[in-house]
Amino acid sequence: MRGDFKEPARRRPDLVIGREELLRAAREQLARGGSVLLHGPAGIGKSTALRALATEYGTATRTVLRCSATESESHLPFLALADLFGLVAEEVSGKLPPAQRTALESALTGRGESTLQRDGLALRLAVLSVLRALAAEGPVLLVADDLQWLDSASAELLGFAVRRLGDAPVQLLCAVRTEGQEYDRHLRAAPPDTLAVRLGALTRGQVSALLDHRGYTGLPRSTVRDIHRTSGGNPLFALELGRALAENPTPPRPGEPLPVPTSLRTLVLNRLDLLSAEARRTLLVASAGARPTLALLHAAGRDDAEAETVQAAELGLLATEPEGPAVRFAHPLVSAALYAEAPAQERRAAHAALSTAASDPIERARHLALATTGTDPEAAARLAEAAALARDRGAPSVAASLGLLAARHTPAGHEPGPDERRLQAAEDAITAGEADLARDIARDVLTRATAPADRVRAWMVVIEAAGQALGDVDTAYPQALADAGDDPRLLALVHYQLAWRGLVVEGDFAEGREEAAHAAELAARAGDRRTELLALALQAQTETLMGHPDAPATIKRALKEPQDPQVACHHNGVGATRFRWLIMSDQLPEARATVNALLREARRRGMVESEVHFVRLLAETELRSGHCGRALDLARESMRLARDSGVGEIPSAVLASLTEASGGDPQRALALAREAVEHAEQAGDQMYVSRGLTALGHAQLVAGDARGAVRSLRRVRELERGFGITDPARGRWHGDLAEALVRTGEPDEAQHLVDVARAHALRLGRESVLGVLDRAEALVKAARGEHEAALAQLTSAQDRLAKLGYGLEEARAAFALASLRPGRPGFAAGARGWREHERAEAREHERAPATGPGVPETGREDTPYDEAARLFRRCRALPWLRQVEAAAAASRVEPIAPAAASEGLEGLASMERQVAALVMEGATNREIAARLFISVKTVEATLTRVYRKLGIRSRVDIVRLAAARRAK
Repeated sequence: MRGDFKEPARRRPDLVIGREELLRAAREQLARGGSVLLHGPAGIGKSTALRALATEYGTATRTVLRCSATESESHLPFLALADLFGLVAEEVSGKLPPAQRTALESALTGRGESTLQRDGLALRLAVLSVLRALAAEGPVLLVADDLQWLDSASAELLGFAVRRLGDAPVQLLCAVRTEGQEYDRHLRAAPPDTLAVRLGALTRGQVSALLDHRGYTGLPRSTVRDIHRTSGGNPLFALELGRALAENPTPPRPGEPLPVPTSLRTLVLNRLDLLSAEARRTLLVASAGARPTLALLHAAGRDDAEAETVQAAELGLLATEPEGPAVRFAHPLVSAALYAEAPAQERRAAHAALSTAASDPIERARHLALATTGTDPEAAARLAEAAALARDRGAPSVAASLGLLAARHTPAGHEPGPDERRLQAAEDAITAGEADLARDIARDVLTRATAPADRVRAWMVVIEAAGQALGDVDTAYPQALADAGDDPRLLALVHYQLAWRGLVVEGDFAEGREEAAHAAELAARAGDRRTELLALALQAQTETLMGHPDAPATIKRALKEPQDPQVACHHNGVGATRFRWLIMSDQLPEARATVNALLREARRRGMVESEVHFVRLLAETELRSGHCGRALDLARESMRLARDSGVGEIPSAVLASLTEASGGDPQRALALAREAVEHAEQAGDQMYVSRGLTALGHAQLVAGDARGAVRSLRRVRELERGFGITDPARGRWHGDLAEALVRTGEPDEAQHLVDVARAHALRLGRESVLGVLDRAEALVKAARGEHEAALAQLTSAQDRLAKLGYGLEEARAAFALASLRPGRPGFAAGARGWREHERAEAREHERAPATGPGVPETGREDTPYDEAARLFRRCRALPWLRQVEAAAAASRVEPIAPAAASEGLEGLASMERQVAALVMEGATNREIAARLFISVKTVEATLTRVYRKLGIRSRVDIVRLAAARRAK
């Protein structure tokens, strides 16, 4: 489906943007009593990280000593020492020997002539004595920023002292500007246990988050991409570029450089004046080229390029390490600043030279455009050809940029006209995932276009760019219909988008199906095969989800020749519809092969939204197959791609939630599902409200919140009734809701749900759904005391799911089967007959010898949970495996309550028994939470219910009852 949502700006400290993993190690080091050295290039965020860590750990330290050196003061001896000790010297000076006290006072106050040469030993010992005296009163934290500017005397004295502190509780938290590995010399002057943490470049997503945090919001994603590339991921540079853009009333057009503020130009170009005029021209040509090489510079007329680039490298403007024939700037900002500094005439001259020197036709066309002023039909035609070539190469973003340049140089009245070329650029931008750029282009065209074809095409771009927030562009539909008139080709485009609106905004699948069918008919009449195929694909997908009998015939129509290659691998095209049919029909190997082929083609063509979509569908296939680890990796990749591109974020969050619940972190699954529901509701996308709630209900069930799962999945049931969806393979939530209903004591509703879903699954031949429904119905039977029938149905369900290749569902059936066998049933709180049966089985187990084939050599008896544990382990379904291990531990524990509490123990819910069992093992609440993948608050609430049911007051009583029972 479609996907595009923007997260609301979150005001977060700069520290946590892109630094969470790096600084976790620093926090752990400081918590252990060690020291930390932050290092990295200028502007990378060292001081921000230092301040945040110092604030966090300074509150738990008795004494915090700080200094922050500057380059202009680095020649002043003992200045850093005075900053550090100035406020505490009097406190400890009386404890120093006279010689040390005199030398230190002289150094700190400047009264006297203390020097390292004359008083070196006394000063060294004085600094060491001060730190030891302060540490004797409590922990000491030394915070030093910009160590590279520390005066040499202070650096020598501190290095001497900290290397000799031994076990004294003194920690250093320092930051130093470095390039490469040169931080080693600073480590030699630090305590032996110092951890060096290098802060590196931010990713594009992190740069975007940083800009949003600082209030530079609303920047097009293409601009954020340029900021990231130009800044090299340096946060200071990125913020300065963002500020310059915010202050610039006219944003740069495609092909134009970003405005580089004077502060950054000065920072990176202060050595430019040392170059000769010819060397500066050579560097300008290099900065204008996309991939400059010495050969390219020679072809552009720079005859002395070798000598001039060597001179620039010696000045630090170019990279010094050899990298083949490439000419690489020391930092992308050097290239950007040099280009921005050059006069416009010199820039055009550089591009003119490159327009004949470049070997790639796309590059030649781009340089020709940037060397040309005003309209020029020949230049426009070459740019349009280059855009088509870029499109064919799978570079739609480049095609969009070239298309806009072509439009700029196209004279009015020319065929094709400038607006037609702009609209082609907008469509390329949509393909590249740059929806905001596409929307701006289309809105611009609508301000002046009069031709119906151009206007309808522009309205289609506006609607496409809205992503899932189709409710935000409601006014576009009637205007597009009015512009389309009675032209069937234009009407087909509008009705195709109306079909999507019916699905997304209204949640009316019947309306969406009718609009899609009407669009296909209009497109066929007009001979527009591309729109016809898209409409047929949407009609088929809608019918499939509805369980409509016409779905196979519509899919067959959509697969007929001729096909359109772009539609075939489009995320809403025929291939995606066929995949959905395959996976809902339990043809998992075929579904995997189909989506892998679609993903390869989408990547080859540079179709960003389609790539996000197909990575997500591949993750879904792996999850269904029980490959939870692989599914988790793919879902996280889809989430990263979606957030980087801004498309498909809600669907990716839904799938990521499902995979986290099965193979990762259930708490993360809950957060992702709630995020998806929230954003789908904001976008007015009822379809993904339903899917988000499905993921939320599943995560709640895995996390042990059965009542929450019931609330979420009941809402899904109501939404799907409203949609007209009858195929239970669409969301596969019926088994989860039935299980949650049994857990909350509502087996009758669970049975009714199973009966309704089974009728549809039988009609549509959904074998895997029938297996899941068998598992759910068995739980209902177990809750009613129909023990033998439940065992038989679960065994059958497990076999069916195993044959179909649904590894995770097979493991869940094995888990449910095990829960009926060990005498501690998880679903029979009110089933007296079942309890009696299990007590008899437990007594037989007590009389059985503790040796023989049923007992491993380790001495641990086999449990009925071993098979489920093996299957979950094979799937890498870690949250489920933790539940199995806890249930197995509970099954091996003797009943813990006396006669008055015995009935209550067996009446505990599954999660309550698991928590009680872990308490008996001596686990803390935090350890229990980690084992069961639930929160500490959930553990505490569960224990409160256990106490109430057993008539006891504390966890100690649970242990006492267990001990008393064993003693009998």
